[in-house]
Amino acid sequence: MRKYAVVIAAGLLLSACGTADSTSPTTPAGAGGMTTVKLQLQWFYQAQFAGYIAAVDKGFYKEQGLDVQLLEGGVDIVPQTVLAQGKADYAVAWVPKALASREQGAGITDVGQIFARSGTYQVAFASSNIKSPADFKGKKVGNWGFGNEFELFAGMTKAGLDPGKDVTLVQQQFDMQALLKKEIDVAQAMSYNEYAQLLEATNPATGKLYQPADFQIIDWKTVGSSMLQDAVWANTEKLKDKAYQDQTVKFLTATIKGWAYCRDHAEECRDLVVAKGSKLGKTHQLWQMNEVNKLIWPSTGGIGLVNEADWTRTVDISMTTKNQTGDTVLKKKPEGQAYTNDYMQKALDAAKAAGVDTTGSSFAPTPVTLTAGGA
Repeated sequence: MRKYAVVIAAGLLLSACGTADSTSPTTPAGAGGMTTVKLQLQWFYQAQFAGYIAAVDKGFYKEQGLDVQLLEGGVDIVPQTVLAQGKADYAVAWVPKALASREQGAGITDVGQIFARSGTYQVAFASSNIKSPADFKGKKVGNWGFGNEFELFAGMTKAGLDPGKDVTLVQQQFDMQALLKKEIDVAQAMSYNEYAQLLEATNPATGKLYQPADFQIIDWKTVGSSMLQDAVWANTEKLKDKAYQDQTVKFLTATIKGWAYCRDHAEECRDLVVAKGSKLGKTHQLWQMNEVNKLIWPSTGGIGLVNEADWTRTVDISMTTKNQTGDTVLKKKPEGQAYTNDYMQKALDAAKAAGVDTTGSSFAPTPVTLTAGGA
């Protein structure tokens, strides 16, 4: 348990060690007058990032004069670190992780809160009678670590449990095998990824795929310990420069168009993601596209605006929830320009003027039938 806590801290500390000149106005224009922009993704290519992929492939960024290069993420890549070091112009990262990096010196600002809702679950077999965080007491609780466990600790704390004493924490691989093999009692899962992996697995008792009734979901949104996740982060110092400000508005305008396109063309965006090289199958990616859309749409005020109440809840949880070693995510409230809606609002105005539906008020999820292995 201590081992991965140290890894988390090390990863966050790297964010404060940027070496690039953060005062440079913006990325130089490339061939044809296009401005080259690098976006660091949080994970491997999958529908979690479909809106950015679509904005590249459908030419939405090019319409704004931007040649956007997507940088694939991975286990050992901390997006906010890449951004703080000047190796990317923007990055996609969960808010509490990024705020922890800011507290340690990373000069980054949330300029686009793309996911309005959290997609994190803890999942147990229905037969386990684990129905709430209070039922985790004395159980083996899987989680990924690396800053993905904050909502879990907050949920356990709210239930009166001490994560360091009342449960056995098990560092979980980024799959559901430990739960399926019953090596752990409850597992961490994203609604758009690992939960689907369970429903793509064969139940040995029936010879058919597992069904939702076979599992109990603990949804942190229902518990009240959910935190803001995927956001677009920009370089705080560079936001003082007019050219970077204008570039940010253009980048966000095209990003809005990309996500709106994937809302309205889920299957096509699924195909774009698969063509990008995702190792997950087409059915799995369609499920993921559908579930990711649920985290964005509908968006009453418009996609990407930071909701102050959600931000405050995320900060409060980050300051008050202790992990298994007694540490909190944040020591104090974020200082300086931790987030701004200024650029996203301008982007929303531009997108609406171009005829883009920026609220998705009529959005309805697409029914998805999962197959074995998500093929």
